[in-house]
Amino acid sequence: MTTVATTTRIELLAGRTWTAVCDLDHLTPGRGVAVLLPDGTQAAVFRDRSDTLYAVANRDPFTGAYVLSRGLIGSTGDGRVYVASPLLKQRFDLASGQCLDDESVRIPVHAVRLAAA
Repeated sequence: MTTVATTTRIELLAGRTWTAVCDLDHLTPGRGVAVLLPDGTQAAVFRDRSDTLYAVANRDPFTGAYVLSRGLIGSTGDGRVYVASPLLKQRFDLASGQCLDDESVRIPVHAVRLAAA
């Protein structure tokens, strides 16, 4: 009997196509990774401690730097999960992309799913 290991991949909706970006086991809970999408843009993919996946643009709109994947994940008192930019510390809601510190700013959010590889 041969056992075949299956890998679970994280896929993002890029345009109209689902794109595999990394294996789930490479994403540490509480941390993010930067991924390059087919159109040349970058996304930041996060796995929170309850194993929920999020993907947002990796570009910090306040500085223009591609650093959000290195930000710290936290949550508000009402349960909104956010990433805090490692540069100026603005917080972005990972579900909506809304900046929690400046309501006039929002970052793109990507749909995320798991798929067997």
